Amino acid sequence: MVTFEHLTERRPQVSPEELLAGFRPSERFGEVSFETYRPDPQQPSQSAAVEALKKFAASMGQSPQGSGGFFSKLFGGGSKNPAAAQGMYLDGGFGVGKTHLLASLWHAADGPKAFGTFVEYTNLVGAMGFRNTVDALSKYKLVCIDEFELDDPGDTVLMSRLMRELSDAGVRLVATSNTLPGALGEGRFAAQDFKREIQVLADQFDVLRVDGEDYRHRGLEKAPNPVVPGTEEATVEEKFPANSRIAVDNFANVVEHLSQVHPSRYRQLVADLDGICWKNVEPITRQDIALRFVVLADRLYDRDLPIVSSGVPFDQVFTEEMMAGGYQKKYFRAVSRLTALAREAATGERA
Repeated sequence: MVTFEHLTERRPQVSPEELLAGFRPSERFGEVSFETYRPDPQQPSQSAAVEALKKFAASMGQSPQGSGGFFSKLFGGGSKNPAAAQGMYLDGGFGVGKTHLLASLWHAADGPKAFGTFVEYTNLVGAMGFRNTVDALSKYKLVCIDEFELDDPGDTVLMSRLMRELSDAGVRLVATSNTLPGALGEGRFAAQDFKREIQVLADQFDVLRVDGEDYRHRGLEKAPNPVVPGTEEATVEEKFPANSRIAVDNFANVVEHLSQVHPSRYRQLVADLDGICWKNVEPITRQDIALRFVVLADRLYDRDLPIVSSGVPFDQVFTEEMMAGGYQKKYFRAVSRLTALAREAATGERA
């Protein structure tokens, strides 16, 4: 028999040490490799990215060239050598496999290393403090930053400073994003006022362009329709094995609950579950809640949790203004991932 519980009754407590221990690829990417990445033959940049990252992983045992790390070049020391780059940046649309490639690099690289999303690193600073975070991450040889996005001036300055100190400590940095480094922050805040900080970030990476279409929907049928209201639990009983643990909630209650749980705890919020059931999904109208919901969508996708839902389909969960605004790439990624999880619940095929 399926066990039902509620996300809204979960209030996980996570220590800074537990947060740091969690900086590794999620279950979805726990065993990936360059060999399991399937490049689209129509997109040669994907194969080129694999080869470049393999070389980068092989170079991890070599001493950095130049002096003082590549951030010191901003202040007159040395010159950047692209052939021996300290940092790499994978730029491409959502669904082209950037996270798979980044996780493959993490698995291939030797030595202590960290893997997390941009949001998780900013949350780590909030939990541990800036200096303690620098001290902890400076012990790593490699720091991987997935879904690199700058949403406000505070994050711009924070990550600029964090990356500068890590680089000067000899840590190598690799990031993924769907925005070129020099364009980070565009449409979100007064980017011109923070041009120097943004340029600091842009100067740290050799860019690898990864082209292609969203593999989650490549050649697949249209997303399934939401289930009929009142049939949600019955659909879960039909689609999931008898020993599954499913969180079933009214969608409005989940959205409200997100404002009471720090995003750094969303990974623990969905831990030990096998799926999600949301009743009466409706558009989110507040931007702050929408951005929190994006983080939850990422954690659900990380855990590969199929979703059964009623109400509006996931391509309508964000307003038209949001989908056309400065955070649109975040929202499109969330829609892509939620749709894949809904399809998985309907068909049983992994998202």
